[in-house]
Amino acid sequence: MISKLIDGKKLSADIQLKIKSEIEIIQKKHKDSPTLVVVLVGENPASLSYVRGKERACLKAGINCLIYKYDKNVSEKELQKVLQKLNKDSSVNGIIVQLPLPENINEDTIIQSIVPHKDVDGLTTENLGLLAAGTPRFVPATPLGVQKMLSEINFQTDGSNIVIIGRSKLVGTPLALLLSSKSEMGNATVTVCHSRTKELSKYTLQADVIIVATGRPNTLTIDMIANNPIIIDVGVNRVEDESKKNGYRLVGDTDFENIIENVSKITPVPGGVGPMTITMLLQNVLKAYTNSTKIQI
Repeated sequence: MISKLIDGKKLSADIQLKIKSEIEIIQKKHKDSPTLVVVLVGENPASLSYVRGKERACLKAGINCLIYKYDKNVSEKELQKVLQKLNKDSSVNGIIVQLPLPENINEDTIIQSIVPHKDVDGLTTENLGLLAAGTPRFVPATPLGVQKMLSEINFQTDGSNIVIIGRSKLVGTPLALLLSSKSEMGNATVTVCHSRTKELSKYTLQADVIIVATGRPNTLTIDMIANNPIIIDVGVNRVEDESKKNGYRLVGDTDFENIIENVSKITPVPGGVGPMTITMLLQNVLKAYTNSTKIQI
C-alpha cells in the first residue's frame, strides 16, 4: 500500500531545501531576501491555520513574511487602499489575500487590486490570461503542485486522458489550462467535470488520472474508477470522529480506504497535495523576487 502513495511531504521538503539554498545565495551575494505580504481578514479558523503554515514555511526558507491582519468589518475600500500601497512598495515582492473573505467584501474586486507582477497566487485576470495563452507568469500554487507531483512519479501527460472534478478558479480551471498546454508536462486531453455534469462516472471510468477538487468527502468512490488510475485528491475536509482528541479527522474528496487497492497511485490526505501548495507558493515568491530584481541565481 505504501508504494501507492504519492508522498507530498517528502517532495515538498526536497523542493523547499532547493528554494532555501537559492535564497541563501541571494542573502550572501546581495544581502537581501524575498518578501511576501499576506493579507488576512477576520478570524476564520481554517484561514488562520493556513496563514500560520505559510508563515512557518517562509521563515524556514528565508523569505520575509509579513501578516497584515484586519477585522472582519474592514471595508472593501480600506483593503484596496492597503493593496495599492503594497503595490507601490518596492520592498514587497509578493502579495496574497487569504481566501475566503467576509461576505461584505467582493473577492474578485480585491484580487484584481493586486498588481499582476506581485500576484504570486496567480489569480488576477492578467495572470490567468497569460496561463491560458501558454505564457504563464505565475501559476496558482495548487495546480502547480499537482503538475509537479505527476512529474515526480514520471507520469507522461502527453496524450493522456485526465479528468478534473471541480472547476474553481483556484484549482480546476487553471489546472485544466496547465495540463492541456503545449508544454513538457502538458498536452493531455483534459475533461473538466462539475456539479452540473451528468453521469460523472462515464468520464472517470475512462481516465488515466482523476483529480478531485470539490471540497466534498466521497466525491469519488470505487464504482467510479477502472483500470488502476492515478488519483490526485486536492480536498481537505473535516469529518466528526469521537476517537480523536479534537473531535474530527481530516479526509479528502475520495473514499480513500475503499479505492486504494484499485489505483496505481494516490495522494493521501493529509500529507499529499497540501504541503505542495505551500511549497509552490514559495517558489512563486522567489520567482517574483528574481523577476523584479533581475537577479540570476
